Amino acid sequence: MSSSSIFDPRTIESAKSTITSFVKTALAQPKVSTTAIFCSAIVGLLAYEQYVYLKKKKSLPGPSFKIPIIGAFMDSLYPTFEGYMSKWKSGELSCVSVFDRFVVIASTCELSRKILNAPAYAEPAVVASMKHILCNDNWVFLNGKAHVDYRKGLNVLFTRKALGIYMPIQERVYKKHFEQWLELDGKSEQYQLRFRELNMEASLRVFLGDFMSDEVASQISQEYFNITAALELVNFPIPLPGTKVYKAVQSRKYIVKHFIESIKDARIRLVKGEPIKSMMDAWISSMAEYEVECEKTGKRPPRKFDDREIALTILTFLFASQDATSSALTWAFQLLADHPNVLQKVYNEQLRIRNDNMDQPLSLELMDESVYLRQVVKEILRLRPPVLMVPYQTTREWPLTANYTVPKGTLVIPTTYPALHDPQAYPNPDAFDPERWGPDGKAESHPKNFMVFGNGPHHCLGKEYAIMHLMAIIAQCSMLMDWSHTRTEKSDDISIFATIYPQDGCIMSFTPKSSI
Repeated sequence: MSSSSIFDPRTIESAKSTITSFVKTALAQPKVSTTAIFCSAIVGLLAYEQYVYLKKKKSLPGPSFKIPIIGAFMDSLYPTFEGYMSKWKSGELSCVSVFDRFVVIASTCELSRKILNAPAYAEPAVVASMKHILCNDNWVFLNGKAHVDYRKGLNVLFTRKALGIYMPIQERVYKKHFEQWLELDGKSEQYQLRFRELNMEASLRVFLGDFMSDEVASQISQEYFNITAALELVNFPIPLPGTKVYKAVQSRKYIVKHFIESIKDARIRLVKGEPIKSMMDAWISSMAEYEVECEKTGKRPPRKFDDREIALTILTFLFASQDATSSALTWAFQLLADHPNVLQKVYNEQLRIRNDNMDQPLSLELMDESVYLRQVVKEILRLRPPVLMVPYQTTREWPLTANYTVPKGTLVIPTTYPALHDPQAYPNPDAFDPERWGPDGKAESHPKNFMVFGNGPHHCLGKEYAIMHLMAIIAQCSMLMDWSHTRTEKSDDISIFATIYPQDGCIMSFTPKSSI
């Protein structure tokens, strides 16, 4: 059945015809109550719903029947990592249904990569609320050539030159937050939100510069919680007052308003010849330079982006980076505290490449020399991938395997966790072992499994930025502070809120470096 939904117009018409025929026949019979007819019609619809589900399911692992109307709604509303694991272990493909959405989950590396690299059959899916929140004319909703062309214009923001510009900005933010942590005098408390605050401010300052006040930056961090909450897979999709989506839309308006103010300031500064100080500056400057080049060479002038379009694009960068990187940062500090031998190696490497100069500024060259630290970051991302799955939707029937054809309109979900914990690629996959990425390890010989940043035409543009950001934080913190982790029975259990976190909130304490 090629229809994506029991609410497909043709399906509805067929059901209506069947019910109408049934009702007419029933009414023509003597002594048949209206209640009986109504109940029979409801039973018929529910039976038809099961028929549609089973026809799509075929032999796939999944519930034997669909809970009437809602399906697996409660599982989607309160997802658990154990629930995901159960699905992944049930077979290379499994299925579930939520309301009228039929969902196929791919658990193998091969099938996940196939989905990510098949624009002819599937395109990135968005939760129903996302277009309300990010605006339906946002570039992230483009497909095909329009999407490719737009991405090309953004590549300049993630070149080595650009990454080098961002380093001093990041270092300043790190120092500010490290000082705040030390002011707690070694007190143990949940640090998950503190890591998030550091990451948010670093993102805002790198993306937009210093025009925005600290108070506004702090408020944006709070407003962004509303956006995260409203982007759950299952949520009331219409922005009615009081709903999560309504709150998220109001938060987006606040954020974009202040982004536009920063953009206006950047345009004025750059016209005056002031230096580039942020990602936004680099983008505006690059567009202006290309426009001049086109005038000189007679090329077709480039598309001009107004302040709102730039603001919405930067909002998507924040959307792409904030939750995932905050998750990675939380696990990084926890794993390094739990593996002091690894942390000591990180510290020793930093001492060596800095020639014992504790005050050496962060630089791209310093990160290039941090070979072991890069291994550590890759292992953190492998062991605890921030993004477990990426929803796509089929645009036509798709014979995904020899035994199963995915119906058109199905939500098809490639997953990253099983590929990143494949014992063939990563022996003893549940162990934290940065050495597996070194010259004597075999992890680098399995690049297809490392799908932390996706794959295919929609892979993450900011991959190297994210890795450098994590490396830089760990490098600087290892030079300045010691930290310890208070383990609880929930420390290794995973909670899910857009991405993954330790269930106990990561209880840490930080003190000045004892060797300084």
